Amino acid sequence: MTLLSFLGFTLFAAFLTYVLTRGSDQQSSDGFFLGGRSLTFPVIAGSLLLTNLSTEQMVGLNGAAFKDGLCVMAWEVVAVIALVLMALFFLPRFLRAGITTVPQFLEQRFDRRTQTLANMIFLTAYALILIPIILYSGAVGLSQMLDLKTLTGITEPVNLLGREVAPDTVILWGTVFMIGIMGSLYARFGSLKTLATLDTINGIGLLVGGFMIAAFALNRVSDGRGVLEGFRQLQAANPDRLNSIGTATTSVPFSTLFTGVALLNLFYWCTNQQIIQRTFGASSLAEGQKGVLLTGLLKLLGPIYLVLPGIVAYHLFAKDGIANDMAYGTLVREVLPSHLTGFFAAVMVGAILSSFNAALNSTSALFSIGLYHHVINPNGSDEQMVRAAKVFVVCTAIAAMFVAPLLAGQESIFAYLQDMNAIYFIPIFAVVLVGMLHPRVPAPAAFWAMALGLVLIAVKYFVPGVGAVVDRAFTYNFHFLGAVFATLVVLMLAWAAAAPRATPWKLATNTPIDMTPWAGAPWASLALVAIVVAIYAGFASFSPSQPQKITAVVQTHGE
Repeated sequence: MTLLSFLGFTLFAAFLTYVLTRGSDQQSSDGFFLGGRSLTFPVIAGSLLLTNLSTEQMVGLNGAAFKDGLCVMAWEVVAVIALVLMALFFLPRFLRAGITTVPQFLEQRFDRRTQTLANMIFLTAYALILIPIILYSGAVGLSQMLDLKTLTGITEPVNLLGREVAPDTVILWGTVFMIGIMGSLYARFGSLKTLATLDTINGIGLLVGGFMIAAFALNRVSDGRGVLEGFRQLQAANPDRLNSIGTATTSVPFSTLFTGVALLNLFYWCTNQQIIQRTFGASSLAEGQKGVLLTGLLKLLGPIYLVLPGIVAYHLFAKDGIANDMAYGTLVREVLPSHLTGFFAAVMVGAILSSFNAALNSTSALFSIGLYHHVINPNGSDEQMVRAAKVFVVCTAIAAMFVAPLLAGQESIFAYLQDMNAIYFIPIFAVVLVGMLHPRVPAPAAFWAMALGLVLIAVKYFVPGVGAVVDRAFTYNFHFLGAVFATLVVLMLAWAAAAPRATPWKLATNTPIDMTPWAGAPWASLALVAIVVAIYAGFASFSPSQPQKITAVVQTHGE
């Protein structure tokens, strides 16, 4: 039943995508990278959501919730603020510029050198950090959900090339390559419209499956007496883990929401090529704004299926000593009926492929437009650019398949992802933001600020001894990232004051789409921000006597 439901939903999603997108333009650069600038708001929202929701979220964020509780919902709820800013401020400027990649915007605003640096940063980060993490977390999640040891019969060490290899390692490598090959075929033969449509179909399945897991899990807590009773019991037994504020020792203390956490969310939803390329394909500014704000509304539901299951897993399995990143897969395997396990695994594969394909499609766009067109073959046609992009996709995917299994052993894959992302998130976001806000900042200021930001954050992470010194000075790594961001902004503003650009930069309109904004955008944005504040206020507890309360609850339940 597991295999039948898995294959059934996978084939259904693939067939429906083919029917909806056959005949679409896959030869021109606009068609391949931007879906012919024809995406409507439901497709944009579905694609944004599923590009974001892969196993590094489902497995990683639930693993973080298993460790720290509800406070990690910051990565979902605070993201709504970033999406509001994307809809109202960043998206109109990006669409007006008519760009395909963020480095293209930096070339328009500054110069070719700044564009090249940003391009190389994105390509390196995607190939060595993002894509391998997607493959690794996907393999770990599927292995746990489907119990691949039992399913494959690989329960003993396997002799490979004269070496004994542990069954977990064999399954990890095999699953990584299976996902990688499937994703490469989608990315190689499908345009952005194909990928976005498939994302939307899988996104519906993922939401259904995610809520289903939460419901089954809470029902398990209440021993079959219902979801609400399960949540009441969870609150009574784990009040410390249902506090939106968290504590000073959790991975996301409340104060960091206003420094590093806010900045990482802003980069991710406003300037991260992998994500916002979907919005560049909007058929109009209004459609793009609707899609981004609908994504914000859907993100408000994220804690239900990205955080709550991790807290339930702690309640049920903490005594078993399972690793953080194994919590979600274990919960799914334990609470979901076998006839639904295959469906959910298919949805998860869709989520993995969505993020994997989004990263590959963005990487190919960065390569073909930023390097191939500018350096390798400046006179190349659109068709040659697309062919080069497809070859590069395959090469990048193969490299990522070999890197991904080497990530095994991380304490928290989600925390590792955020640390690595910060290296390039902070400097690129600082340069884009200042470039939009200050028309007199010159190109050298942007280039050297971006380079300095990379060096400062990389030194903190990779030079022995430096990280400990920085941690003592800033208490939390997120505060350090906020300080680096502020330093880069001050540097660029000071440079502009001392040696300003000769003439103020003006954003030229270079797009064929309708740039009339959606009239409802300000009101929808205000409503989303109000809900964010209400969620935090509703689950906040600053009580200093919390540990004693927890002890009393445990003792009462024990008696």
